[in-house]
Order: sequence, then C-alpha cells, then structure tokens
Amino acid sequence: VQLQASGGGAVQAGGSLNLSCAASGRTNSWNTMGWFRQAPGREREFVATRLWRGTTYYADSVKGRFTISRGYAKNTWYLQMNNLKPEDTAVYYCAADRTYYDPPSIPSEMRNYDFWGQGTQVTVSS
Repeated sequence: VQLQASGGGAVQAGGSLNLSCAASGRTNSWNTMGWFRQAPGREREFVATRLWRGTTYYADSVKGRFTISRGYAKNTWYLQMNNLKPEDTAVYYCAADRTYYDPPSIPSEMRNYDFWGQGTQVTVSS
C-alpha cells in the first residue's frame, strides 16, 4: 500500500493550491482520509479529515479556507486550499486508515492513521 501526495508549490498569500493524494493497494477499504502538515521546527499537526459517511472536520486555523474531498475514484482525495497565508507554509502529508469513525469521534491524531504519504511542500510568501 502506498500513498502519493502531490500538488504542492510556491504561491503568494491569498493564492490557492489543490493537493492530491493517490492510494494504491487495497483501496476499497479506505474509510478515513486525512491531511496533516509539519512546519519547520514544529510537530506534525492535523489539518482535515473526511470520515466514511462523508463528514468532514478541520483544524480551526484552516476552517473556511480549506476543503477536503474524495475523488470519483475512491483511491484519490484532495485538499483544496484557498486564501493561503504564510503560516500555512509546511510539508503536507496525506494519511488514510480503514477504521470506521462516526461523530463525535474525530480522528485528528497521527495515531489514528496507519498509512502515510511522503509529503508535498507548500510555501506561501507574503
């Protein structure tokens, strides 16, 4: 099983990027999909997650600006990032797990995900 994140790049503040994550292997059982990010000198932090019924959750810092979605092909998901800010600069990682989560359980910890992509760099300049 492999996850491949792509779509990162360098943009100015206020710009947009759309990250993609493509999973290979037994993808028909991906029930929880997420995105995390890690800025230099900081711990990896939760960004967004999509549960198996389609419920989504976001970190407060990105709420209203980022959108996580699943592609038509169930082995692909996205993170649309709008109105980017310099503090969004980080390496973004996609993650997946086969666990079925339902509210109020929110898989926002790294330990909630068994599979990880390699990361894609997002740099936002002011």
